[in-house]
Amino acid sequence: MADRRAVLIPGRGYDTRYPLFAYLGEALRRTGFNVHEITWDVPERFAPDRDGPAAAVQWVVGQVEQALGERTDLLVGKSLGSLAAPLAADRELPAVWLTPLLHRPEVVAALGRASAPFLLVGGTADSTWDGDAARRLTPHVLEIPDADHGMLVPGPLARSAEVLGRVCTAVEKFLQIS
Repeated sequence: MADRRAVLIPGRGYDTRYPLFAYLGEALRRTGFNVHEITWDVPERFAPDRDGPAAAVQWVVGQVEQALGERTDLLVGKSLGSLAAPLAADRELPAVWLTPLLHRPEVVAALGRASAPFLLVGGTADSTWDGDAARRLTPHVLEIPDADHGMLVPGPLARSAEVLGRVCTAVEKFLQIS
């Protein structure tokens, strides 16, 4: 019986039915988590760069706060979902951030003040990833050479499936220490 609760936070175009979340959800269930998957419809006019960082963070945090139960033990967010990093920092929640928006100062600032452990996962072909910043922020980093924002790598699709396996293994190891 699961006694911990994880909340999965989608990206803008990468919802919780996509491969990273499907496999990570299974890994979480196998390690004793109940999994709550957020679904959202990002407003058509939603433009964090135009509306400003505070408005973007406020919208994402508002969506995530609605999903938090009496007890939440872990956040797992992808891309746009990493705008919930201030919420994780405020509530001292461990987190896994998949392709976090490390090009956004508000995400980096929130991660910098987090007291709970967090894992950052990204690829060198992703323009939103900053491997140096990731390694400054946490010792828990998985950086995949040539992986893009969807964690896909060039070449045969089997290589991208291997990346998916590496991400799952990194999360499973992270869960042992968090």
